[in-house]
Amino acid sequence: MNTKKVVLSFPPSTVEDPIIYHLIMDYGLMVNILRASIDAGKQGRVVAELKGDDNQLKNGANFLESKGVEIEPLTEEIRHIEEKCTSCTSCVPLCPTGALNVDRETWVVSHDADKCVVCLSCVDVCPYRAVTAHFQ
Repeated sequence: MNTKKVVLSFPPSTVEDPIIYHLIMDYGLMVNILRASIDAGKQGRVVAELKGDDNQLKNGANFLESKGVEIEPLTEEIRHIEEKCTSCTSCVPLCPTGALNVDRETWVVSHDADKCVVCLSCVDVCPYRAVTAHFQ
């Protein structure tokens, strides 16, 4: 099973259509919505993790394109710069997925990129600029 993190941009004509439902039911994809912003009748943007075999992912992408949905790979990532981090933990409670965590014995903050959904909450709150957003 393959995993792809993608950004889906929905045109106004498809915002209210059950497109994610069809990806799951018709194409057998596992869809994990990481972040979404949808304005009914205007536009939609969804950051999602899609899981399936090569054929399922290809067919799902073809379906999305046929509906006018733009598909882009997720190209932004959060970097935790350990040299700058003082482990003040201000970022930890704001992380919705637990990607930023503190070891309760050493009180050292760590970052798990696999859990990160690039919500940017940590970037805004870090007083030491030890957490930054980068484009790949």
